[in-house]
Amino acid sequence: MASLQLTSFTLFRQRHPTTKLSTASQFKPRPRLGLRPLTVRAYKVVIEHEGQSTQLEVEPDETILSKALDSGLSVPHDCKLGVCMTCPARLISGSVDQSDGMLSDDVVERGYALLCSAYPRSDCQIRIIPEEELLSLQLATAND
Repeated sequence: MASLQLTSFTLFRQRHPTTKLSTASQFKPRPRLGLRPLTVRAYKVVIEHEGQSTQLEVEPDETILSKALDSGLSVPHDCKLGVCMTCPARLISGSVDQSDGMLSDDVVERGYALLCSAYPRSDCQIRIIPEEELLSLQLATAND
């Protein structure tokens, strides 16, 4: 039969005294500074459309359009890919990530968005606008 022999040893850190804890009650965990929990938070998105305001809770990994449609809102849309520009909106407050969409940077900087490619990055308020408003702006910047 094989036997196991244990040898005790002590580890020392350079220039730091060793501390021996005799009981678990002496252990006090250090506060974790600057770390946030890894929970994903849904954002409050208020959509203004046809004279009504509707508040939705939108997850950071879902588009505002998909949540609006799932909630039964009748909002204009077509391709759901950020190409056809039939789901235009004006960002009144807050921020969205729309890096998947086809809007030019200067149109985005002016506060315009496509709902099908807009992912909330904060609580926000959005007004759905006529498609022509965004198209004329997008075409004007394409000629610059």
